[in-house]
Amino acid sequence: MLGDLAPPDFALLASVLARILLALVLTIPIAREREHHDMSAGLRTFPIVAIGACGLVILARAVLGPHSDQQTHVLQGLVTGVGFIGGGAIVKAGDRVHGTATAACIWSTAIIGASVGFGESEIAVVLAVVTFITLRIVSRIDERHPVPAASNEVPVGESK
Repeated sequence: MLGDLAPPDFALLASVLARILLALVLTIPIAREREHHDMSAGLRTFPIVAIGACGLVILARAVLGPHSDQQTHVLQGLVTGVGFIGGGAIVKAGDRVHGTATAACIWSTAIIGASVGFGESEIAVVLAVVTFITLRIVSRIDERHPVPAASNEVPVGESK
C-alpha cells in the first residue's frame, strides 16, 4: 500500500513548517518570562502548547476544508483541553492561590498557536506582544508595590 502514497508537497510542507516555527517564536518570550519567575510551566510548555494548537488547526483545515463550520468544534475542544492543562498549573496553598497567571498564559499561547494555524498571524503577533508586555509590566509593578496579604482574622462579633 505504500506505493499509493502521493509524492510530498514541498510547498505545503514549507508553509506548515513556517507556521509552526512562527507559533514557536512568538511564544518563547512568554515562556522565558514565566521561567524567569520560576513558574511551574516554562520554556518547554508554552511553545509546545502553541505548536500543538497550531498543528491541530492546520490539520482541521486540511481534513475538514478551509471553510468548514466543523472547525468551531475543533476550537471548542482546543479551548477546553488547554483549559484543563492550565488548571493543573493552579495550586491552592492555605488561603492563597498561585498559578492563575501561568494558566492564563498557557491558554493565551494556545490561542496564539491557533491564530497562526488559521493564517491569522497579525492576531497572533498582537496577542503575543500584549501578553508579554502585560506580564512584564505587572511583574514590575508588583515588585515595586506589593499587595499586602489579606487577613483571615475577623474581629469577634463581625462576619466576612
